[in-house]
Amino acid sequence: MPKGSPELTEKRKNEILDACEKIYREQGFYGVNIKKISTEISLTRSSIYNYFETKEEILLGLLAREYDSWCEDLEELIDSAEKLNNAMLASQIAYTLEKKEILLRILNMNLYEIEQNSRIKRLAEFKKKYLRSISALTGILHSFKSDIEDLECVEFCETFSSFLFGVYPFAFHTEKQKEAMKLAGINFREPTIYQMVYQCLLRLIPDKH
Repeated sequence: MPKGSPELTEKRKNEILDACEKIYREQGFYGVNIKKISTEISLTRSSIYNYFETKEEILLGLLAREYDSWCEDLEELIDSAEKLNNAMLASQIAYTLEKKEILLRILNMNLYEIEQNSRIKRLAEFKKKYLRSISALTGILHSFKSDIEDLECVEFCETFSSFLFGVYPFAFHTEKQKEAMKLAGINFREPTIYQMVYQCLLRLIPDKH
């Protein structure tokens, strides 16, 4: 890690992540590389390597940042969850994911390659972000239903996490995919992230007694 204040280090890392996000949105996983990132910001490729060893580590850092943002939204729901009914809680959680396209896209499309090409230390840092989301969801459930069993929370988190690992491709299709489905005679629709998460949660959130 380069010398400098923690504030400067964090600023530089966020510049790298911002550039990575821009390229990823426009060109996808295979369009991202450290040379392109360096052209977006005022850092040389060798300077970027002081912060991240691979492009996959940069994408993992971007995913971790997205998880932090999501967790902050989830944690805000903990205190108010007890006042909500099932539909209201499903809606509130769904809203937290409505604008998390990058989180879901990386999670669904590229996480395997990213994890394979990131150092274990970086991977462990990301897993802590994932654990934070599970803790937040568990806190919401305990607030919502005070007598909920621990096993109910575990099963909810496992099922919901599995759902999140596959939701993105149903909400976003490329033009090539659309054309192929038309040629195959497949009738398809593109529900929003909010709609799919909401419907999933209506089935998963336990009823209050």
